[in-house]
Amino acid sequence: MTSAAREGSPDSRAAFQVDLHGVVDLLARHLYSSPRVYLRELLQNGVDALTARRLLPGLAAPEGGGRILLTPCADGSLEVRDDGVGLTGAEAVELLATIGRSSKRDADLGAGREEFLGQFGIGLLSAFMVAETIELVSRSARQPDAAPVRWLGHADGRYELGEISPDDPDVPTGGGSLVRLHPRRDMEHWLAAETVVALAEDVGGLLPVPVLVATTLEDGSPVQRRVSATALPWSPSATAPAAREQGLVAYAERTLGFTPLARIDLDLPLAGLTGVAYVLPGALAPTSTAHHRVYLRRMLLSSSVPDLLPPWAFFVRCVVDVAALRPTASREGLYDDEVLVATRDALGRQVRAWLLATLAEPSPLATTFLRTHHLAVRALALQDDEMLDLATQVLPFESTLGPTTLADAAERLAGERLLFTTDLEEFRRLAPVASAQGLLLVNGGYVYDDDLLTRVAARFPAWRLARVTADDVAHTLEEVEPLRELEVTEALTGATAALTSADCEVVLRRFEPTSLPALLLRDAEGDHARAAAATVAAADDLWGGIVAGLTAPAKPRRLVLNDDNTTVRALLAGAPGPVRDAGVHALYVTSLLASGRPLNDGESRLLDGALRTLLDGALAAPTTTDPAAPPREGDAR
Repeated sequence: MTSAAREGSPDSRAAFQVDLHGVVDLLARHLYSSPRVYLRELLQNGVDALTARRLLPGLAAPEGGGRILLTPCADGSLEVRDDGVGLTGAEAVELLATIGRSSKRDADLGAGREEFLGQFGIGLLSAFMVAETIELVSRSARQPDAAPVRWLGHADGRYELGEISPDDPDVPTGGGSLVRLHPRRDMEHWLAAETVVALAEDVGGLLPVPVLVATTLEDGSPVQRRVSATALPWSPSATAPAAREQGLVAYAERTLGFTPLARIDLDLPLAGLTGVAYVLPGALAPTSTAHHRVYLRRMLLSSSVPDLLPPWAFFVRCVVDVAALRPTASREGLYDDEVLVATRDALGRQVRAWLLATLAEPSPLATTFLRTHHLAVRALALQDDEMLDLATQVLPFESTLGPTTLADAAERLAGERLLFTTDLEEFRRLAPVASAQGLLLVNGGYVYDDDLLTRVAARFPAWRLARVTADDVAHTLEEVEPLRELEVTEALTGATAALTSADCEVVLRRFEPTSLPALLLRDAEGDHARAAAATVAAADDLWGGIVAGLTAPAKPRRLVLNDDNTTVRALLAGAPGPVRDAGVHALYVTSLLASGRPLNDGESRLLDGALRTLLDGALAAPTTTDPAAPPREGDAR
């Protein structure tokens, strides 16, 4: 496998020493993801041999147009026969004694590289991942008078190559090749009949040439089962549209493992791409990586190719056959080049066109799609004005008046400000009061909503879309009468003093529902200013001074007590002291909890202290018994 260097000459050359065992280890551990690719590589070699025989002028086609026959043998070996172009002795020396050399580079074949799937030498060596020895017997169809050859390779790097008699029973009659694999220890299952059938159906199920597996029926009679299709499942056919639809759904269930919500035909002639995109029946997180099933000239490249579609199209899974895209070295993925980028954009446009057409008209499919994949619509609307316009018409938002679209909400308000929150906790805190006051408030606290509402506000200024502030809610609450305000002034001042550490002032209003004792009003600017103040306190003098100079004073939070609530009235009527302060603390913390936000350490300590004070006060309070009062049921008589 080596040649000697010619010493003493500037142009001296020598072949690399190749450790075949090391090459096999490299293939198994670093190039290929699994030993299962061995059968794909052998099928690729067979298809390429048949393609070469078809393209060479003057060669007679094999009987029936050529085939690939897989035969799992009783001794645990596997035979792979093809009716392809075969090899002469000289070609065998060139291809099998030089790692990586491929006959498809030869101009003799009269075809470009794009006509072929694999690379003969590396493809054959991949079988060493499952085989201890590989035996190749080949006879040239181009030179039928040339002697057949046998190559026997061992996993330890040894090989034997020589001519054999044309009468040898292993020699293909009309030209072609036979590959026989003898399994490595603990790899026998990869060559078992059931595994071979499953792999052949998976990787070669769409090949345009007959791929047959020789098996034995229960009665012992031999049979050859075809595992390759005669046409792509998504190819146009003479069958009725309903039958084609049913067939494509069955294909998704069998191949991808789910019943699709819908499907989208894909066709890019310039990339030699055809296929179908299936809409997933269930929702996925936007951060999920979509993996697609990709065939390269009808041979399975991989069932988990990422980045075939734009990131926003995470709601579909594609099955495609391509011709112009470049595979990676392992031929288990696609090379990320400008051709793939252009293909991704073109496929994205086709999926986008289906999405716009589906959502433009009300239908059960549109309703189900929006309920399941609304996040995908939001993701696309962030970068697509046409989808943004449509999203305002069809995308439901949670609001205080029930589910609504932004367009319907703007129409209902008729020029008034359309307010929204960008925080789920804020919406939960404000929703009961806003709903009771008839204030339309939209929840924009879910994924993508903040940026989406910002885009809508810029695109539709007449809707006066704005984030809700504490003042917006406060203005909807009814003020108490002046005499009542004077009556509780001292109590409100004391309540505000009790919440000094929380930077919160206490005010009194009347609002529905009366069962809600208090409402905490916060605004984003005030929270930001408080966070900056905490940074100043923890930072060194220089950095703290910089932050302090950039930050306006924080506007305090407001705890709005409901004067129509009996608990609040009792609290304000109570005597000043620790018990009343504890009641104020409890109302403040429960207002925080009502928003769904977890408490921090300081707030937890405030609640704990309030409960302890209230319990101590209740347990220490003296009890009086009226002798004239009738005994209660269960009292001792």
